Amino acid sequence: MRAALSAPEGIDRRTACEALGVARSSAYRAKARGEQPEVALEPRAPSPRALVPEERVIVVETLTSERFVDAAPRQVWAQLLDEGVYLCSVSTMYRVLQAESGSRERRDQLRHPVYAKPELLAREPNQVWSWDITKLLGPAKWTYFYLYVILDIFSRFVVGWLLAERESARLAERLIEETLAKQGIEPGQLTLHADRGSSMKSGLVAQMLADLGVTKTHSRPYVSDDNPFSEAQFKTMKYRPEFPSRFGSIQDAHAFCREFFVWYNTQHCHSGIGLHTPEAVHYGLAADRNEQRAKVLLQAQAAHPERFVRKAPEPPALPTAVWINPPKQLRELSPEEPQLVQ
Repeated sequence: MRAALSAPEGIDRRTACEALGVARSSAYRAKARGEQPEVALEPRAPSPRALVPEERVIVVETLTSERFVDAAPRQVWAQLLDEGVYLCSVSTMYRVLQAESGSRERRDQLRHPVYAKPELLAREPNQVWSWDITKLLGPAKWTYFYLYVILDIFSRFVVGWLLAERESARLAERLIEETLAKQGIEPGQLTLHADRGSSMKSGLVAQMLADLGVTKTHSRPYVSDDNPFSEAQFKTMKYRPEFPSRFGSIQDAHAFCREFFVWYNTQHCHSGIGLHTPEAVHYGLAADRNEQRAKVLLQAQAAHPERFVRKAPEPPALPTAVWINPPKQLRELSPEEPQLVQ
């Protein structure tokens, strides 16, 4: 017994065809001819070539057995055939698996843990530091020097750095400990953020930070923007005109880094901190300098008012809050956080 296809109002054609067992191509051809495709109201009889239920059970048990659970159906089919056993075709194996479990995958799959997104806020210097290690090319192929850099994310001030011929958790521990002492960090004051390198995740560094009362956080695996400030600082260094393609020796690399970090901290007017130097922001000199800048701009306006037609000139504002991964509700600037920076 057959009937015409007529989808109820509000039901799309795909859903109606799937519910009634009609191919969509048939429905479209019938529509083009101005007809209604016929729909079978009774289920079709099983094909005489189909596996009987007992055979399907054997196929499922074989494919999910300890011997074959990690093998593709093609591999199972070939191995059984070599042993003189034929259960069904490879395509039938796939169809049986799909019907049995809704999935063709039988193996236990590795479930990657869900890593929490680090959301770190600094409202003043020495609240959140970011650190990372970058490679500098040495004099010969496959030779590198390792540059360790610790950066304050609020001021962008490089509070500590170290150059070595190898990456080592013990060197990282020494650098962090010396930098904490130099900056006078108290227990519970600081969060130290890093990616997931071996030195960053080492038990040696973790124990030292715990002993000193420093909170540690890590970037998520394979997420490049969870440590943006360190990455940006490395880019600034490597795009300097004097940065060489290779360093002739570790002494050459050390001399370059020493000059670069003096320039970066004391002369570089950073766009993320109101075009002040990191040193000025880190040590609280930027507010006075902004007042001086404002006076100079007002004098310029008084001398040439025709050049400032919209409003009185103002120096770039200083940041009041610096985030690594701000919460979603704070990604748009608000009156309470006018200088929210990511």
